[in-house]
Amino acid sequence: MNRASRSLLAQIFVSPDEPRLRAGWRIALQSVLLALLLIILTIGVVIVGSLVGYDLSSLQPLSPVDLISTAIAMTLSVWIARRLLDRRSFVSLGLRLDHRAPADVLAGFLIAGVIMGAIYALEAGAGWLRFEGWAWQTIPAGKVVLGLLSGLLGFALVGFYEELLYRGYHLQNIRDGMGLRWGLLLSAVSFAVSHLSNPNVTWYSTLLGLLAAGYFLAYGWVRTRQLWLSIGVHIGWNFFEGHVFGFPVSGIGVVGLIRQTPTGAAAVTGGPFGPEAGLIILPALALGIGLIWLFTRGRLSAADD
Repeated sequence: MNRASRSLLAQIFVSPDEPRLRAGWRIALQSVLLALLLIILTIGVVIVGSLVGYDLSSLQPLSPVDLISTAIAMTLSVWIARRLLDRRSFVSLGLRLDHRAPADVLAGFLIAGVIMGAIYALEAGAGWLRFEGWAWQTIPAGKVVLGLLSGLLGFALVGFYEELLYRGYHLQNIRDGMGLRWGLLLSAVSFAVSHLSNPNVTWYSTLLGLLAAGYFLAYGWVRTRQLWLSIGVHIGWNFFEGHVFGFPVSGIGVVGLIRQTPTGAAAVTGGPFGPEAGLIILPALALGIGLIWLFTRGRLSAADD
């Protein structure tokens, strides 16, 4: 009976391939660790803010404090979980620094720029948005440049830590336990669900755009088994979407070089949430998939799984 009990517990908790927890338990513990780190960092920010007299109520989404604390919590939680629970190196998630890494980031960034440019051109050509001018017509040029630089740095953090978590830790651990198809699906679901608190979110923005975007962002990893291409696409997606073409970034408004207002049906353009919530995202993602495939020809593919 005792042996049978231990065997049952082992089947529930221990991986059948090696002496470590099953993938689901590893992800659950990493999530708990992430929540604890976020709480600790939030308490620290509140204490420091009160000591220096900083008004924390003025903090906005994508503020430096929010971005840095989230980046620290996500990176540290994944690093600890990868080393202690997965018994793998942090680099093995797809963070190998070689001659291809900078090229992958840059290519992903530019591919995202092409995608957003195509969305803007299509909406403008169809009369689905109203061009209202350029940022420097209402904001001093120096502030425009500073906003672009700070926005790029901020979205670089977002692109890194979200890809590290969703296409790195989640996708790859689920793949280890259940296979690539489930890894792609469940990591895309967790990515979509994580944006449910964003402004102007709707059920179709989550189901259509964010779930599809989760699959799309995973394609760079599927083709290369490294995260750099996906990180580049993620950074470029947010930067070009918001700071260049003036769309909301998953419901969050930012100052863009182009000042414009969507006038077409929200079901098509995405309305106040941004292109991710509209049908226009589907041909845009198809374009992105084609560009990623062209860039990664001759490299690792899903067939190797």
